[in-house]
Amino acid sequence: MRTAIIDYGAGNTRSVSNALTRLGEPHTLTADPAVLGAAERVILPGVGAAASAMRGLAERGLTQWVRECEQPLLGICLGMQLLYEHSTEGDTPCLGLLPGRVTELPPGPQPVPHMGWNTLSTGEMVYFVHSYGCPVGPATVATGTYNGQTFSAIVRAGHRWGMQFHPEKSGPVGAELLSQFLQA
Repeated sequence: MRTAIIDYGAGNTRSVSNALTRLGEPHTLTADPAVLGAAERVILPGVGAAASAMRGLAERGLTQWVRECEQPLLGICLGMQLLYEHSTEGDTPCLGLLPGRVTELPPGPQPVPHMGWNTLSTGEMVYFVHSYGCPVGPATVATGTYNGQTFSAIVRAGHRWGMQFHPEKSGPVGAELLSQFLQA
């Protein structure tokens, strides 16, 4: 199997699977480290809370596997947040693959969670659903802004990628970004 989606109890696995099917990408949904290790690339999806997501990885014995993953790895939404050292959501230690703390989006004129279409710093419109934002740092490829806070929307550090938005729900732009990851 070319691409494996990590099945650790977090949401949006079906929509990611459907997006990969539309792109003609062979894939499987699995929590089996042997199957994950045989894949050419791995996707860490996620919708939900950081603490329960980290608990889901731990319960399936996948925390260390993800930390040591040598294939291209894409974190989507909560999956991207888990790549960082820490989340203030539930004071949660995360995977520590990227430096920094994920923090709650500030209150403001727009409601939190940030839900809907928003423009990236690169000009493309993508679909977000999140209440926490990742810090801007050396791995940041594109940013987003919500209620005056700028956050990392796309990151890449070596073979580790992250998209805070949902590429699987972001139309042709999201499909193109997923395709870029699949060709890495």
